[in-house]
Amino acid sequence: MNITPENMNLNLRHLRALHAVAEEGSFSAAAERLNVVPSALSELIRQLEATIGAPLFDRRTRPPAITPLGESFLRDTEPLLDGMDRAVSRLRQSAGLEDGTLLLGASPSSISELLVPILQDFLVNHPGLRCTIHDDIAETLARMVSDGRLDLAVAGRAQYSSDLRQQAIMRDPVGLACAVNHPLALKGSVLLRDLNADMLVGLDANTGTQHLLTSCADIPRAFLSPRLQAHSTIAQLCMIRAGLGVALLPRNAIMLFRDPQICFVPVQGLDLWRSLYLLEPARRPLTEAARAFATALKARVPVFSED
Repeated sequence: MNITPENMNLNLRHLRALHAVAEEGSFSAAAERLNVVPSALSELIRQLEATIGAPLFDRRTRPPAITPLGESFLRDTEPLLDGMDRAVSRLRQSAGLEDGTLLLGASPSSISELLVPILQDFLVNHPGLRCTIHDDIAETLARMVSDGRLDLAVAGRAQYSSDLRQQAIMRDPVGLACAVNHPLALKGSVLLRDLNADMLVGLDANTGTQHLLTSCADIPRAFLSPRLQAHSTIAQLCMIRAGLGVALLPRNAIMLFRDPQICFVPVQGLDLWRSLYLLEPARRPLTEAARAFATALKARVPVFSED
């Protein structure tokens, strides 16, 4: 085929317009399918006919019937459109939006309240996409994002941050977690002086919550190393539910399982908040799946700062 100024004016919009009219049987139905106004569709067909130099539809009939020349042109261009559709499909698959995998890290307390509602819509919109969620403490998740084992993560602020972008996306207050039948639960709110180290269930020193408590000057130092400690928030909540003690925790962590046997009690005078961050790699591009999820996440939460 010789490339001339005339046929260079043709593009896929003209061809899709022609095929849509032929398949739908009318200009109005084709315009609706292509989500354009009928006048715009008619103009595309007019431009196509002007370039070819002959009518492709017999406008003396209602609806206009395709001409033999139009039928021939349809057959010639059908492989071109099919090939383009296949190429775009393969490109989307390679980009990871149709059959890729999203490797997502999360602190346990961010999963049910924050990530699950977003993932529900995200996976519906990308039915071929697979997702793996790895729950762990912030420092571990940060290393996994940095070295490529995770695409991104939602967790507390990580100290290990040289290869990360950390963007705060939401926060919740720290209060007291206790069983609903505990005497402190009946008070409605407590003061720090109502507590002592012997009644507390602590957390592993590497957890984000423990770092947060350690950094707060208002927290008595004895509270940071109580007799009873747990490796994870899940174990800590199990102990609290069983009546072994109480704990200072972020509200979303306390409500992790929406357990009716565990309640959040505000601590008067304690202005301490836990922030959750979106952890992204700073030195490599996001996969298309990760980029799309990060966009969906930011659209659903009030992003308030970036480091």
